Amino acid sequence: MYGFNVTLQTTMEDAEAKVRDALMEEGFGVLTEIDVQKVMKAKLDIDRSGYKILGACNPNLAHQAIDAEPDIGLLLPCNVLLREEDNGDINIGFMDPAAVLTLVDNPTIAEVAPVVREKLQRVASKLTA
Repeated sequence: MYGFNVTLQTTMEDAEAKVRDALMEEGFGVLTEIDVQKVMKAKLDIDRSGYKILGACNPNLAHQAIDAEPDIGLLLPCNVLLREEDNGDINIGFMDPAAVLTLVDNPTIAEVAPVVREKLQRVASKLTA
């Protein structure tokens, strides 16, 4: 698998606030935000349920990765997906850096990836605690 997820029974806004807080606690910031729901409506006049992608980055770990592999930016940042289910629950998916970064044959990246994964797993755990 290339990701792991949790489901919350809350609103999209509340889920996003909780995700951002939990990411911050683990040293991540959000570099990018793509509101797919809004883009689909604006560009294609398609109504769809909530779907937002947050590009999370831990600066210290990103710095290590970029120093070791300058083209690693092709695989960064770590995406976190907030997706509204048909029943109103919010599914929060996390890219699994350990799975994705196996594409890179570099021992330093092999060391950093599980650290990032562990931090993102703690974020997921905090959301359901």
